[in-house]
Amino acid sequence: MMSGNLFAYGTLMAGEILASVSGMTLTGTPALLRGYRSYLVYAEVYPGIVPSPRDSVDGLLYEDLTLRAWKRLDRFEGEMYERQEVEVELESGRIQTALTYVVRPGFRHRISDSPWSLDEFLSCGKGIFEDEYQGFAALSDSPAGEKGLNRPRRGCR
Repeated sequence: MMSGNLFAYGTLMAGEILASVSGMTLTGTPALLRGYRSYLVYAEVYPGIVPSPRDSVDGLLYEDLTLRAWKRLDRFEGEMYERQEVEVELESGRIQTALTYVVRPGFRHRISDSPWSLDEFLSCGKGIFEDEYQGFAALSDSPAGEKGLNRPRRGCR
């Protein structure tokens, strides 16, 4: 069975979201992706990354995902993102190959010029994301795929 490493830079850095989406409970290792920049998607609480030679993106490296997990991740990420092989740098300085989801060129018009913040997402965007992101609906066996949790808004938007 195929497995591989995932570099997560956005919502999948939240362990419970990753577990719900991938079907796996994983521990991430801090990693840095050079040559890309993370931006908010217009009118959303989640990011996308695009090539940017002078920039870098902080994230987590999750190792040894199963083929089933990758299939679920592909459905969750949808058509806006494509899985690409990248090299990330761990805190030890070691370089590791991973796959990550990059915004497809045809969708780059949906990327804002506002940076994305994990802290802001966790404090006020996570509930909105879990309630509204359409990728959960693609995972029919995911509890988060059932909408209607109706969490109160916390003044984030």
